[in-house]
Order: sequence, then C-alpha cells, then structure tokens
Amino acid sequence: MQADPTGRRKARRRLPPKAPKPAEENIKLGPQVREGENVFGVAHIFASFNDTFVHVTDMTGRETISRVTGTFNFLLSFITRRVRRGALFASFLRYPGLVPEQEPFRGKWRGMKVKADRDESSPYAAMLAAQDVAQKCKEVGITAVHIKLRATGGNGTKTPGPGAQSALRALARSGLRIGRIEDVTPIPTDSTRRKGGRRGRRL
Repeated sequence: MQADPTGRRKARRRLPPKAPKPAEENIKLGPQVREGENVFGVAHIFASFNDTFVHVTDMTGRETISRVTGTFNFLLSFITRRVRRGALFASFLRYPGLVPEQEPFRGKWRGMKVKADRDESSPYAAMLAAQDVAQKCKEVGITAVHIKLRATGGNGTKTPGPGAQSALRALARSGLRIGRIEDVTPIPTDSTRRKGGRRGRRL
C-alpha cells in the first residue's frame, strides 16, 4: 500500500459480495419414462460347457450396460502362473505395472464368480452373474429385458450349457420383466471340417 503525502491511509476497495451458489439438483441417470412404463434392454446369454456370459446392452446392442461371467480372472491367473514357475522377475521386467512390490498371492485365486475352473459353467456361477447384472440394470433404470440365448454353435455343440436356464431364471426372479426369448445359436448352412478325425473323438 502506497503512503499518502497528506498522511491519510487509502481506503481499501471493497469487493462486491459473492453470489450465493445455486442449489444442487439431483440428476437421475437413465431414460425419461412415464410411471409404470417398461424400459427394455437386451440380455445376451452365452452358455457353453466351459463358461457362461451374461451381457446386457441397450436395444441397439452398441452400449454395454453390464457384463459378468463365471470365468477366471485372466490377469491374476497370468501373474500367479508366472510366480509359480519362478519367472516373477521376468514378468516384472516385461510388465512392470502388473507385479506389486509387496508379496502378493497368499490368498486363493479369484475369478469373477467362482475360484475353480471346473465351476465356471455351473448353474451356481450363472445365477450369481445374472443377479449382479440385474442389480446394475435396476441402477441405470432398465426394468425389462429381451433374452438372446446362445450356445457355442458353428462346428461346436448347438445345445446351451448348464448355466443357461439358471441365468434366465435368476433374471426373472430378480424383478426384471422378461420380453422375448430368442435362440440365436449360429447354425452353419455349410461349414469347415469338424475336428476329431474320420473315426470321431474316442473317449
């Protein structure tokens, strides 16, 4: 502050008072619909004899809302196998972000739903996956789903795995309305040669 030659102090400028902050509005995610009107999504259930995928999208299929499987977590399995083989240092050099500094992997392996590979396609894993998907759908405002059920198809089996019926039942029991149920297993009109050789797979 500069001194005034008359000996008086200059008065400070007073800033205008701050405008009050506007009240925050709660913004609801999801489509604007009337009360009682259903909002549909599409639940793609892929059930093979090795795994079960429950994947919910919007009606166009472009936007994924939720996708849960009964499968094993690939990243953790990759690191764990490297550690078991004694190649932890090599993994750290190649992928520094994957291996933490502390000693990891004392606990059990963790997949999305089950810990054992043999249980990935089980009805229990499919039920847990469908329950998680249904909860996410309700959070974003989806109240009904059309079901597209799929087996491996093509050269493989055309029969859905054991998790298909369980996932469908879990979606219905979770409170979601079920619309169309459609089987979209790819059926070849002609195909490449199936594996197994001329004499077939011998058990």
